[in-house]
Amino acid sequence: MAAALVSCLGLAVVTSAATRPDTAVQVRVLRFVDRSRAAHFSDGTSGPRVLATEVRFPTTSRRPLPLVMFAHGFGLTPDTYARLLDAWARAGYVVAAPVFPVESTNARGGPSQRDLVNEPRDLTFVLSRLIARNSPVRKLIDSRHVAFAGQSDGAVAAFAASYERGYRDPRVDAAVIMSGAPLGAFAATMPGAPPLLAIQGTADPFNAPATTATYFRRMRRPKFLLWLLGASHKPPYTTDARYLGVVERTTIAFLDHYLRGARLRPLIAGGARVGVSRLVAEP
Repeated sequence: MAAALVSCLGLAVVTSAATRPDTAVQVRVLRFVDRSRAAHFSDGTSGPRVLATEVRFPTTSRRPLPLVMFAHGFGLTPDTYARLLDAWARAGYVVAAPVFPVESTNARGGPSQRDLVNEPRDLTFVLSRLIARNSPVRKLIDSRHVAFAGQSDGAVAAFAASYERGYRDPRVDAAVIMSGAPLGAFAATMPGAPPLLAIQGTADPFNAPATTATYFRRMRRPKFLLWLLGASHKPPYTTDARYLGVVERTTIAFLDHYLRGARLRPLIAGGARVGVSRLVAEP
């Protein structure tokens, strides 16, 4: 256990640190508090926005490392996506995943989607705390190379923080949007917006494939769309190994290309698997 005062807006406390022998991934949990904005819970209570954040990083890679900020879906926590987040960490990334105070599974009174509008700023707030001068993990992170990623409602938050006026964080260098959509009315990408990797199941009953196809058409290059053929909403990113391996390979190749300058070919090759996935590439 250790504690560090981050700023008058946020207190970061290391609440746990564990090494996973099978994955060589270390996980630290930090607690950030944004007292400038409130969390309004389903039980009628409210309070400051407490953002417990899981920070994964490889135990053997040279540091500092590029950062991936990940946003979880409705009624879930980052642990739901542990295999995918661990894969990113093993590939040489710091992966930071806040638990949203009102949409997570353990939110007071139950999760509520009414708070989704606040989550893009949660991502920005946590990013600022992670790279602050007195952050306990600042030395792990290469703050010049940052990606935002998310799934379902988390993908909506990540999309807004990456592309939408009023929410966009200019520090974002790439975005991975998994079964997501714009938060507000979205017409076109602003100049200088980051490269996009959109991922969408063709049998998703919650996020319509047509929604992803529509916003993808409106994006500027470089952009990529990974279709998961016959896939539903959550399992391709959590438990369905048929798709999860493709998601891991494609997302890592995308991050490697845009955050590390690796070749584009592994990205193109990783998204094509007969009967499982198809990649639309517009680099």
